[in-house]
Amino acid sequence: MATGKYKQWQTHENLTKLEGWARDGLTDEQIAHNVGIRRPTLYDWKKKYPDISDALKKGKEVVDREVEGSLLRRARGYTTTDHQYKIVDVDEDVLHARRRKAANIYKLDHPEATQQEIDDYAAEKVPTRERIELYQNTHEVPPDTTAIIFWLKNRKPADWRDRKETEISGGLSVNDPYKDLTTDELRKLAHDDDG
Repeated sequence: MATGKYKQWQTHENLTKLEGWARDGLTDEQIAHNVGIRRPTLYDWKKKYPDISDALKKGKEVVDREVEGSLLRRARGYTTTDHQYKIVDVDEDVLHARRRKAANIYKLDHPEATQQEIDDYAAEKVPTRERIELYQNTHEVPPDTTAIIFWLKNRKPADWRDRKETEISGGLSVNDPYKDLTTDELRKLAHDDDG
């Protein structure tokens, strides 16, 4: 075992790293590799040091909850809105008015500023181009059959699993008319059936 190495992984910064790796979906083996230890050592740390165990659990729980939420959303369907934007030049009159306003605000906050500093601030603060929205498109994303099946099979396996098991009680008897015949008698019967 990496003697004493666990201590450096009990700091706030390193516990945050462990939590982040778990949240990013790394396996215990990958996390152990990142730490510079073997997977069995990480398992030992998780048993012995609650803060390390808690950081890994917390990171994994966050991702699990997010994925569960996404799966449920796909199973139910949802509404989404797409936005289309365009970058355009600001109208000269609008640009002049915005820069004048910015210059006045700067002048009030900085009464000792020169006119050049005020003009430079206004030119830097107010852009000559802006993003405008052209349109919004709202549409329905229908429920996803695969997500529904997966959800139901895992949440209600007794009702939704593919294979249903049926229990049969009582005995099963088979009547074998040839059970008392000898091998020679069976051969004679087989030969008689061929002819």
